[in-house]
Amino acid sequence: MLEEKQEMIAQLTGIKSSKKNYYTELKKTVEQLEKKNLQLEIMNEIMKSIKVDMPLDNILSNMIDKLQMLIDFDHISISLLQNNKLVLVNVYPKDSRCVKIGSTIFEHNSLYWTALNEKKIILQELVGSPIHFYEKKHLAALHLQTILVLPIYSKNKKIGVLCMGRTDQTIWNEDELSFLEQLTDHLAITIENVQLYGEVLHAKQQWEDTFKAVDDMIIVFDKDLHILQYNDAANDFYQIRKKTNLLINEPSLKQLIIDTFNAQKAGYLELNYPDQTICEVYSYPIHNKENNLYGVIAYIKDVTGKRKMEAQLIHSGKLAAIGEMAAGIAHELNSPLTAILGNSQLLLRDFSKEDPVFSLLYDIKKCGDRCKQIIKSLLTFSRQDEYIFEPVSLNEAVSQVLNLVKYQFEKNQIQFHIHLQPDLPLIEGSRTQIEQIIINLLLNAKDALEQTSRQEKAITIKTSYQHNELHLTVKDNGIGIEEERISNIFHPFHTTKKSGTGLGLSVSLGIAKKHNGSIDVISQLNKGSTFTLKLPVQSSQGTEVKM
Repeated sequence: MLEEKQEMIAQLTGIKSSKKNYYTELKKTVEQLEKKNLQLEIMNEIMKSIKVDMPLDNILSNMIDKLQMLIDFDHISISLLQNNKLVLVNVYPKDSRCVKIGSTIFEHNSLYWTALNEKKIILQELVGSPIHFYEKKHLAALHLQTILVLPIYSKNKKIGVLCMGRTDQTIWNEDELSFLEQLTDHLAITIENVQLYGEVLHAKQQWEDTFKAVDDMIIVFDKDLHILQYNDAANDFYQIRKKTNLLINEPSLKQLIIDTFNAQKAGYLELNYPDQTICEVYSYPIHNKENNLYGVIAYIKDVTGKRKMEAQLIHSGKLAAIGEMAAGIAHELNSPLTAILGNSQLLLRDFSKEDPVFSLLYDIKKCGDRCKQIIKSLLTFSRQDEYIFEPVSLNEAVSQVLNLVKYQFEKNQIQFHIHLQPDLPLIEGSRTQIEQIIINLLLNAKDALEQTSRQEKAITIKTSYQHNELHLTVKDNGIGIEEERISNIFHPFHTTKKSGTGLGLSVSLGIAKKHNGSIDVISQLNKGSTFTLKLPVQSSQGTEVKM
């Protein structure tokens, strides 16, 4: 009876109804909280899965996969602003597109552009709507009934547009709209970071490619003189020389870097290597944004070829000057010199060797002979005679010269070691001029041997055929040549002999070049020298060449 009364009171006072509504609202609130929590979890998963170095397409695809867990949609696309153009970059599903990825969305009468320019969310029905816009026919072809267009902004900066579509009339509720708005905010930041990272990466790659591609050597040092960075040219250069530690092996370079750090201004150094390589080094201090010095760049340029070219130009200039004056010297000196030599020879017949006048006359004749030899050498540079190139046997030319000088050399106790390769091909050239080269090389070797106290004096002559070239090698065990003099021995008038003109090797090199050949030299002080004449084997015959 009591229970019935309580039930009746509850119905009359509405207590029972209030409890029912309370539990209903509570259930609804819990569901909302659960959904909100799910939204946050998914948002967190999306953000955690994103890495700045990921391709943008992977980021968007990953976001779409997780978004399906929360919101129902049948189509989604993302368009980004690129160079003031709205470009389609991603579509889901992949086959639900009527335009190609990378297509431009034109601004005129565009729903996407409207949402972007006005910075507002647009909910648009496609079926039965009289409103016309650029994207309508493409989206309608996918059987979509409603679309939701959300602008993507980052701090008032336009990024792009997110478009979602459904094939049914399901209503987009406020909760979904709120979540998607938050998503686009996060997406905007992500896209901007990825784009900035890409730009930085591209700029870095461009700089590295340029840095590596520079032909000259570039090395970056820190304050502790450690190498921070170097390009391919620097690596190749020092690997060739098998240098394990650049600074240890280059004390002068180390000092230049130290001086640049201390002075905080550019420096200069010239490096000379044992293999005749010459490098110019320019050092520059590097400052950060706070203007603090943190490194030094060493710019190293191999100028060996440049210096050789300069030396060749100087050499050519000397030869040209000699050629111009040689003809005049010959005309001016030959006549009086002939008279001096002729008269001195006549007078010598009238005096005995015991007469004091004889020695004076002999000195006059000897000096006249020397002047004649100098004039002859000078005229070699200015000769304008035409020589007919013909087939020449190098071995025969060597044998002919040896027949002329062998007795004189053996008289000076100089031994010959002759190794002539048989069946050498012929060369096209002037036999007289080639013999002149051989004579000059042999006389040069003889002079080197006369200056040594070595008991066994020897000259080795060798001919060979290598790489379509004939090689003539003249090797002696004489005094050799100082390293610093090797680069100058072919210059006109360069000589260490008391009676030398300094023209023999210059003349020889000039003749070799007329034959498209060259002369190489290897020498060690007090051990001897090796000169190698290289002449190409040519097929043409009968060519007239001015020597």
